[in-house]
Amino acid sequence: MEHIQRLDREVNEFVDYLFGPRDPRVRGWFMLDSYFPTLTLTIIYLLSIWLGTKYMKNRPAFSLRGHLIVYNLAVTLLSLYMLIELILSTWEGGYNLQCQNLDSAGEADVRVAKVLWWYYFSKAIEFMDTIFFVLRKKNSQITFLHVYHHATMFNIWWCVLNWIPCGQSFFGPTLNSFIHVLMYSYYGLSVIPSMHKYLWWKKYLTQAQLIQFLLTISHTLSAVVKPCGFPFGCLIFQSSYMTTLVILFVNFYLKAYKKPSKSDPNGIPVSLDLKNGYHKELVNGFVHKKHN
Repeated sequence: MEHIQRLDREVNEFVDYLFGPRDPRVRGWFMLDSYFPTLTLTIIYLLSIWLGTKYMKNRPAFSLRGHLIVYNLAVTLLSLYMLIELILSTWEGGYNLQCQNLDSAGEADVRVAKVLWWYYFSKAIEFMDTIFFVLRKKNSQITFLHVYHHATMFNIWWCVLNWIPCGQSFFGPTLNSFIHVLMYSYYGLSVIPSMHKYLWWKKYLTQAQLIQFLLTISHTLSAVVKPCGFPFGCLIFQSSYMTTLVILFVNFYLKAYKKPSKSDPNGIPVSLDLKNGYHKELVNGFVHKKHN
């Protein structure tokens, strides 16, 4: 225990050295004072993918239909709560859409920070997306984009909550919460076979995700053009990180929705449907479930 406490202290001293004094308004909040829980959960997440795929390799896949319905409904409702609360709290604080500093809205800033804490914590909950892939043996869905996005967001938002827990930080989570209401609703419905015929809008959901990233980059850079006291380095980091997501999502989009290749003798495109552990290919007019 003493070794763990010393490691925890050293890790926190290092991040404090990197980023400077933390925002006092969030001190004492669950999982924020120490980076160790966030780092540990991320390592467990990555190890679970590696060890889980090995464990499931020669075992039958789990169905988990009921679990997926409950999980997706819960994340949808949490995302809806965050969306509504972010809109109400930023409206109460009179937030400026172009650039909003960290301390001019009083209690409304604290209210925003409380919602953004849930946003940070939701990134740990969403690790279950990948665990469901592992348990259902949908290894083709465990891509670099998927793991990179999940692992980095959880850690980035620990930093956001400790140093920039309100102000300009509100915009991306507001958009993302809206997208997640649509996305996890889609995922939940996709588990129900009778609903498949109504789920024609996957392509447009992916387009909405890309638009979300571009809008977030534009919003972030607007505060560079017209600064309001929000930390400049954070703006540059966020716009750079979101750019990596745009590149990776564009690459996914082109592969998932590309037109039929001339080399395909049947002239039938391969359609990738990326969901919570659900992957299908359209081959010769039949849905073929594919396992790695």
